[in-house]
Amino acid sequence: MTDYVGEKMRILVTGGAGFIGSHLCERLAKEHNVICVDNLLTGKRENLEGMAIRFIRHDIARPFEKKIGKVDVIFNLASPASPADYEEYPIETLLANSVGVYNMLEIARKNDARFLQASSSEVYGDPLIHPQREGYWGNANPIGPRSCYDEGKRFAEALCMSYYRKYGLGVAIARIFNTYGPRMRLDDGRVVPNFISQALKNRPITVYGDGKQTRSFCYVSDMVNGLCALAFSKYKGEVFNVGNPEEHTILEFANITKRKCSSDSRTIFKSLPRDDPRKRKPDVSKITKAVGWKPKVSLDEGLGETVGWFRKRLRK
Repeated sequence: MTDYVGEKMRILVTGGAGFIGSHLCERLAKEHNVICVDNLLTGKRENLEGMAIRFIRHDIARPFEKKIGKVDVIFNLASPASPADYEEYPIETLLANSVGVYNMLEIARKNDARFLQASSSEVYGDPLIHPQREGYWGNANPIGPRSCYDEGKRFAEALCMSYYRKYGLGVAIARIFNTYGPRMRLDDGRVVPNFISQALKNRPITVYGDGKQTRSFCYVSDMVNGLCALAFSKYKGEVFNVGNPEEHTILEFANITKRKCSSDSRTIFKSLPRDDPRKRKPDVSKITKAVGWKPKVSLDEGLGETVGWFRKRLRK
């Protein structure tokens, strides 16, 4: 297996035209040769503008017939990732996280490549322990409206671990918690773009439930640093939470967003969607101990960058 220190590599990023994926491609392209694969179901080609990378439009759930040559590391981020997306594309979400993951693991096995699987905090479901630790098995509804994503990610983790146990493949699994920053889609459907776009337009901010449910928000540059630290580490057959452990209620975050946007928006309440988690806070002690990673960007700083990016988008 390749020594990942101080060496220019060929790196394959699936889902690279998406929000986190595009930031990852941008970071990696500064030091390595990057191949981005994305079917553009939810990603956007414009996210990759100006980057010195090779782009291949392809659905990883289909046989990978295009020749990509030798690769040293694979970051697998291909999947719809917001409730609005996987509600619209439930079958595609399941296929990306099953057949798609299998196809990419096979490429990794044939290349003896390092493999970083982007999983999700959604594997914990509506957790019964708080904060969430990697050893917790979760409380997820296997047949609910969110199950295409939750169970898809759980299956993807199981498949990755099977490749590690059977072939010794260098697999690391990152359970990604709420991440935000520039390049999020305006119609993403998640709390950060929803609140910012509503606040900038001085429209009512929609809070689901009583607003007492909590989330933690990790700025995208911190997330990319965490994913890279794991991908280029010695660890394999391990699962790591990656997120910011600073916890906020949704109602508190709505008020923070209004202040940051200098908005007069009022807050309205709607019924909580089915199976929506009441608590989200990662325990990141494992990744901090393993590779020294911890988030550095404050919510105030990160939200400022994100609001600025949304302002420009809304003016277009």
